[in-house]
Amino acid sequence: MLTAYEEHARIFKAFCDEKRLRILELLRGGEKCACVLLEQLDLGQSGLSYHMKILVESGVVESRQEGKWTHYKISEKGSSYAGILLKELTTPNTVTEEIDCCRN
Repeated sequence: MLTAYEEHARIFKAFCDEKRLRILELLRGGEKCACVLLEQLDLGQSGLSYHMKILVESGVVESRQEGKWTHYKISEKGSSYAGILLKELTTPNTVTEEIDCCRN
């Protein structure tokens, strides 16, 4: 079982590659077959599989099989969670704790 930090790192890893960002941009237009993604990206089958595995494991993208092809789409739940998490992690904490080492 993943710790919260490991889960968060997995989510943000999905956004840390130019090719994955391009894939997400393509998926913003709706569900796409892997064959369509291959046509639009400068990737081979193994490269696409590698990046899609990371995106699917992050929860930001969902996949489904139809015959020999896999179809991908942005996960509404996963992308919403990633957005909330980013906002939470980058918003200053309103609870201020006094730290003994900083007292005069």
